[in-house]
Amino acid sequence: MASMGLTNLNGFSSSGVSFPATRRCWNGGARVGSMKIVASSSNQDPDLSVTVNGLHMPNPFVIGSGPPGTNYKVMKKAFDEGWGAVIAKTVSLDAAKVINVTPRYARLRAGANGSAKGQVIGWENIELISDRPLETMLKEFKQLKEEYPDRILIASIMEEYNKAAWEELIDRVEQTGIDAIEVNFSCPHGMPERKMGAAVGQDCDLLEEVCGWINAKASVPVWAKMTPNITDITQPARVSLRSGCEGIAAINTIMSVMGINLKTLHPEPCVEGYSTPGGYSSKAVHPIALGKVMSIAQMMKKEFQDGDYSLSGIGGVETGGDAAEFILLGANTVQVCTGVMMYGYDLVSKLCSELKDFMRTHNFSTIEEFRGASLQYFTTHTELVRIQQEAIRERKAIKKGLQSDKDWTGDGFVKESESMVSN
Repeated sequence: MASMGLTNLNGFSSSGVSFPATRRCWNGGARVGSMKIVASSSNQDPDLSVTVNGLHMPNPFVIGSGPPGTNYKVMKKAFDEGWGAVIAKTVSLDAAKVINVTPRYARLRAGANGSAKGQVIGWENIELISDRPLETMLKEFKQLKEEYPDRILIASIMEEYNKAAWEELIDRVEQTGIDAIEVNFSCPHGMPERKMGAAVGQDCDLLEEVCGWINAKASVPVWAKMTPNITDITQPARVSLRSGCEGIAAINTIMSVMGINLKTLHPEPCVEGYSTPGGYSSKAVHPIALGKVMSIAQMMKKEFQDGDYSLSGIGGVETGGDAAEFILLGANTVQVCTGVMMYGYDLVSKLCSELKDFMRTHNFSTIEEFRGASLQYFTTHTELVRIQQEAIRERKAIKKGLQSDKDWTGDGFVKESESMVSN
């Protein structure tokens, strides 16, 4: 658990709204609800820089843990291309137990799956954590920090249910000079029998104990990476924060079976005729990720106002607009992994440009001016009914869409459906 405080997230926000300065302050909803969102009228280029848990980044775009952060060469490439931060592929003490297979990816395309022309909208992997010796990864972490001392390098770690092992791993990665730790409580496949990954993130009692070990040892900020493969994602997020973590990252991949080859009858990805369920990512998971992040952000806004906590959104980010959606729901940073695998490290230039375009459209000068701004527009279905009934009365019952199931007709079914679509 870090002892450092924020330099930019406490006191007055850039939008002009005042709230108390504390060591840890969740301010994702500071400008929503009854408070006014204040956009800047400045003609200056929007500022994408963010300061999260005391860590300054030139932009909110972070390389997510996985193949894009698997060795020195690719992490150096990410820094050179301008990514705000890099999270390395997950490491553990004993890489010898990690044995990957090939092929280990499968794609889902829009339209008829298998068509080479269809847009890739889904990506499944059955890849494990880093299979490289820990000593090699640590050496490369140190080299990167020596060459890029002002850039943010985050170590992703995962270990068995063993306090001493967690403490040793934390000690060793911190000695390299890394800036923060992301704890992988969420890998949906691999070694659950060793109580690793999602096996911890899905068990709040186990999670509380392990988080306690980690935060008693760590001296840099700690982010807990959440699994979506759980009924209520706010429960492990809450436990992680109460147990000392400074931040939440969500979501990791969704447990899935990509598909069955209808010619061979074998599942994909196919390894010697067999497969295993894996983690699903890419564009198709984006709406699910937004829902999970929204739930976490609402919980943090309600229960962790007096703290310097952060939220990192993950899931299907391929455009600046995708990133803006996460930020509008309270995310401080936005992680990209599969997008880099599909489009390359220079994707960050497009993301930054498109996010700036969005900010210019709304006259936002900084990320903080609109972070969490859309949380105020979520409510319960019961409340939606009340709001709509009130609006109908105010419009003197001017008909827009159908008001009851009895109003559906056979001939106008398509147009009647369209009349109730919001986008």
